[in-house]
Amino acid sequence: MLRSFASKNTLKCFTRSYSVKSESTLLKTPLYETHVELGATMVPFAGFSMPVLYKDQTHIKSHNWTRTKCGVFDVSHMVQHKISGPNTTRFLEKICPTDFSVLKPFQSSLSVLLNNEGGVVDDTIVTKHDEDSYYIVTNAGCRDQDLAFFKEELAKYEDGSEIKHSTFGGTLLAIQGPKSQEIVSKFTNTKLDDLYFGNSRFIDLQGFGTDAKFHIARGGYTGEDGFEISIPDDKVGVDFFKALLEYDEIVKPIGLAARDSLRLEAGMCLYGHELNTDITPIEASLNWLVSKSRRSPENANFNGANKILSQINDPKSVKFKRVGLVSKGPSPRHGNKIFSAEDPTKEIGVICSGSPSPSVGGNVAQAFIYKPFQKIGTKVKVEIRGKLRDAEVAKMPFYPTSYYRG
Repeated sequence: MLRSFASKNTLKCFTRSYSVKSESTLLKTPLYETHVELGATMVPFAGFSMPVLYKDQTHIKSHNWTRTKCGVFDVSHMVQHKISGPNTTRFLEKICPTDFSVLKPFQSSLSVLLNNEGGVVDDTIVTKHDEDSYYIVTNAGCRDQDLAFFKEELAKYEDGSEIKHSTFGGTLLAIQGPKSQEIVSKFTNTKLDDLYFGNSRFIDLQGFGTDAKFHIARGGYTGEDGFEISIPDDKVGVDFFKALLEYDEIVKPIGLAARDSLRLEAGMCLYGHELNTDITPIEASLNWLVSKSRRSPENANFNGANKILSQINDPKSVKFKRVGLVSKGPSPRHGNKIFSAEDPTKEIGVICSGSPSPSVGGNVAQAFIYKPFQKIGTKVKVEIRGKLRDAEVAKMPFYPTSYYRG
């Protein structure tokens, strides 16, 4: 079963993200020309030409800079949605296992879009702006899959005729690291001290010739404090990005390479690796995404509820789950097979993601592993380049998170 995840299912969205396209067919974010001017190495990602590294930066330098100062990531390739109208909250609670009714205006929640079998169509951040009015961000690599999913689910939802769903573009910046608030505060008159993790608001941006307000959310994908700012005006987005980089003693642009190792150390999932349409949130060790209020029979009306709740109520029925691994030597990579340390002929799992860890040393990885080999401290073997290498099941996150909670 796990071998099929590595060879086929786990790769569904990932291979689509990295599909080979000519430069002329790749989409470009509003910041593309600026990346080129900065000497970035551009690679195909999710149908876009995106920066993986910048001139005079190594992967490790970029990673450590974000952990200690402030890194700015272009995430404009992500899909930004607006959805509103009567019954929107109930509709979202049909396709997600989250209780959105308890969110206050401008509170956010990580969630997942679910198919009828309880598999994950995509992971997403859902922000409640008002009753039945939401801002949602989904993954770029699953754009076509997600848009088709929303369209289909709305069409069959009995109270969905008045729900309006649309997407929009522009510049979306992830400003991450312990110096993030110091930097952003230089460009706004809006107070940020009381904007806590998982919350958002609209702020002004000074010095860019506009009175418009821009959506800012406290959070990110690195485990560090930080913000994500949505700027639909391309000119303002480019000018703001360049203005941030003028504070070069604190701020650097950071590419996809460090973004991946940062999220790995923080124990965060990447769609197409730790999540796909055949994996339930429970198998992905994301039980907490299923709100406790949604687990009662009268509220368990979300897609795949029977399967997901049966896994919650009977943990023994969950044959494998996502766990962390640490190792030395060559790094485990996506698709590497995992074997029992006591019986190296017994295949017990597969690597979802793996990378050297600049922050903690050695390697960190996430894996699907069968029972009873999931306990922290369990020794295992990972097949890397034809050889079995020692590894150990470890607690996640591998590196402490630094979210700003007040």
